[in-house]
Amino acid sequence: MRNALTAALCALILAGCSGITPFPVEVVRSEIVRCPEATFLDGQEGRLKWNYTTGLELKSFLDVYDAFPGKAFKGTGMTRDSLLKYVDNWYDSIIDSTGTIYKYKMSNYSVDHVCPGMTLFRLYDITGREKYRMAMDTLYAQLKGQPRTAEGGFWHKRIYPGQMWLDGLYMAEPFYAAYTTRFVPDSLKAACYKDIVHQFSLSFNRTLDPETRLLRHAWDSTGEMFWCNPDSGQSDHAWGRALGWYCMALVDVYGIMPEDSGREALAEILRNLWETIPGFADPDAGVWYQVLDCPGREGNYLEATCSAMFAYSLLKGCRLGILDCRDYAEQTWKNVLKQFVTVDDGIVNLNSCCEVAGLGGKDNRRGDYDYYINEPVRSNDPKGIGPLVWAALEYERL
Repeated sequence: MRNALTAALCALILAGCSGITPFPVEVVRSEIVRCPEATFLDGQEGRLKWNYTTGLELKSFLDVYDAFPGKAFKGTGMTRDSLLKYVDNWYDSIIDSTGTIYKYKMSNYSVDHVCPGMTLFRLYDITGREKYRMAMDTLYAQLKGQPRTAEGGFWHKRIYPGQMWLDGLYMAEPFYAAYTTRFVPDSLKAACYKDIVHQFSLSFNRTLDPETRLLRHAWDSTGEMFWCNPDSGQSDHAWGRALGWYCMALVDVYGIMPEDSGREALAEILRNLWETIPGFADPDAGVWYQVLDCPGREGNYLEATCSAMFAYSLLKGCRLGILDCRDYAEQTWKNVLKQFVTVDDGIVNLNSCCEVAGLGGKDNRRGDYDYYINEPVRSNDPKGIGPLVWAALEYERL
């Protein structure tokens, strides 16, 4: 068993954290040590805020709750039930008895605000709280009214008219697919599934760089934003995490949609991308750079969140039968652990995470090379912790 463990997992045992506790449980435990309440995740310092970062991390925690029996938590200072309470307390506090989400404004039409709703499907099943169903109904109503490009693609936000960002596919489409599968009348499901596949196909075609075969961070359908090429509407670079979001969205939505829904188009896109993405990994470390299309360029650095996202999409893609590269996927996961994971005083850390990157907005973010490499870098960003947990769970399943 020990020979099969990576250096990071061996470090867990040598540090005395655990010789038996599953690695995903150790990651969750470490985060809860850092943030005893979910209102402290992502630096919120006790404030309630409906944001995708907290939502996606809590979903990964709930997935750990589902994946392991109570005995897996022995010796961690938490129980399976206390983990559920940790997650549910945040949602119970931020959604009132009428299903109203604290400070959420549908009129902003931000797809980022749909993402935290993914955790509600499972919480609704566990707790039976009708207010969670009502909150999901609200988020679905947002999607049905979401402004679109002329070709039918969701705007990323109302304040970003005509723009599709790769990030947005993860923010909106898994929820859209799950809600359609669970709650949309049968007579309307086919149209919704067709719409979901169209969102992926449109964003793929409009962000594809014909030279690198990677996807650029975003596309402005108007060609008017200062950060885009006026002819193609594309932003300047393939940003690692943007493509990571997109790959995760592909495998998650594929796993939600039924076989006769048109989901094979998503599988084809994923296979297409994984013919290209490996060629942009660092040849020694086997993980990826912050600016994906500039490997090895001065100032570029190996970035944890996109690498964890890629590892997760590879592992899940193999489990779902979309990809046929299990050895490569498992090695990628080990590379992520070796490159980015450390254990300090029994606490797991994920290092070298880009904190945030975007385009336009009040800071006039240009999306050029210097912009991406100079954004803040930190450890244990939720946008890395969530994918790290999911990749670990997929590795366990394989």
